[in-house]
Amino acid sequence: MPADTPPSVPPIDLLVIGGGINGTGIARDAAGRGFAVTLVERGDLAGATSSCSSKLVHGGLRYLEQYEFRLVAEALAERETLLRMAPHLVWPTRFVMPHVPWLRPRWMIRAGLFLYDHLGGHHADSRLARSASVRLDRGPYHAGLQDRYRHGFIYSDCRTDDARLVIANARDAARLGARILPHTELVAAQRSGGLWQVQLAGGETLQARAIANVAGPWVKQVLNQRLGVPSADSLRLVRGSHLVLPRLYAGEHAFILQNDDRRVVFMIPYEGRFTLLGTTDVLETGDPLRPQATAEEAAYLCAAAGRYLQQAPRPQDAVWRFAGVRPLYDDGSGDPAAITRDYTLRLDSQQQAPVLSVFGGKLTTYRSLAEQVVDRLAAALGQRRPAWTERSTLPGGDLPAGGFDQFVAQQIAPRFPWLPAPLRAALARRHGSELGGLLGDARSLADLGEDFGGGLCERELEWLIAREWARSADDVLWRRSKCGLHMTPEQRQRVARRMGG
Repeated sequence: MPADTPPSVPPIDLLVIGGGINGTGIARDAAGRGFAVTLVERGDLAGATSSCSSKLVHGGLRYLEQYEFRLVAEALAERETLLRMAPHLVWPTRFVMPHVPWLRPRWMIRAGLFLYDHLGGHHADSRLARSASVRLDRGPYHAGLQDRYRHGFIYSDCRTDDARLVIANARDAARLGARILPHTELVAAQRSGGLWQVQLAGGETLQARAIANVAGPWVKQVLNQRLGVPSADSLRLVRGSHLVLPRLYAGEHAFILQNDDRRVVFMIPYEGRFTLLGTTDVLETGDPLRPQATAEEAAYLCAAAGRYLQQAPRPQDAVWRFAGVRPLYDDGSGDPAAITRDYTLRLDSQQQAPVLSVFGGKLTTYRSLAEQVVDRLAAALGQRRPAWTERSTLPGGDLPAGGFDQFVAQQIAPRFPWLPAPLRAALARRHGSELGGLLGDARSLADLGEDFGGGLCERELEWLIAREWARSADDVLWRRSKCGLHMTPEQRQRVARRMGG
């Protein structure tokens, strides 16, 4: 370990290790309470699990069968909170469940949906409609389904752009004073003199009064090998794979499909022209940094959808496959699908220089998880300001009361009438109320600079580089946007050349 940081450099309050949704949420919460925060991430922000989810903010209907009532209630309440915080990044969607009598009886589904409607508490201003029974042998939900499915159920949840939700939290953390350091690996840290003495890749050293270890699949590795703190906790790494296919059915509703193994598979409208199909639950035995959707998983997902659709999708039709590794707390379950999605917060018993490690967790509950982490660390660091994020707004989320559609129709369309409607909607979804600042004084498409195709222009690319830490083509095309889906290989190469890759 190098010599301690010179005394002239004051220690920071909190070092956050991990730039996923939980790490950026913790950094934002802590910075907003007045703590000096630095976040380090060895790769890109949202570069692993947090950009490879099913793109849902939801309570987890299937977790009711596992009696995870506390987790479902928390997630349903957080779903409402995120709808208020980021209405451009989180939006309501109706989910249709065709009824299959031999898998689950009708009374069981009705009871589950009744709980789902009420567990999260009553919200007088909720934009989410309650559950109901629906007919599937006539429109609008019949499109694409086999004729044998005549009855079903419908309920509400939310879709999201997971990677942009991470970026929004990181940007707000930075606005509040946090240092956000992607592509910066923690080399080692040790306790000395009541502080953490920290060495980062590139030679920088710093002192921290506390550490939040939010390294996802690598949380125990960081704890044991980089921080030198033993731990008896264990993780189960479970891979969730997804396929993006040409649109499988008409309509903006999603489907939740009961599979013969009693798991569920989602079919979700995606990026206008596509359907997102996922997910699997397979123990990951390879490198969690580079999980791969296997041929077996692709076949499984297509077979699950094919039991319901008039025309079964084929794995070779997929235009994109992606997989993420969920770092689930090891509760001893032998079935990957049954492992708890709840989280465990483990605070090391040291009274000085504490480290709090996060095991498990899910996208929907990141804000409440972050609040609990900072609450517990504040007891050791000294309370500065109270918790604040529940009634906050993320960057871009300051939309009119009428919501996203009214914002686009009444504020963006009149100000930028020359923007084609699909591009206008896509840019507004990515940037929300900050879109006016991005477009600035542009009066025509030509004012936006080079058109890279797929809805990406030079002005937005420069914004992503300057304000969102984008450094590579993948950062731009597959995380901060999904423009890569709408581009030819040649267009993607142009972006890579522009990014120096």
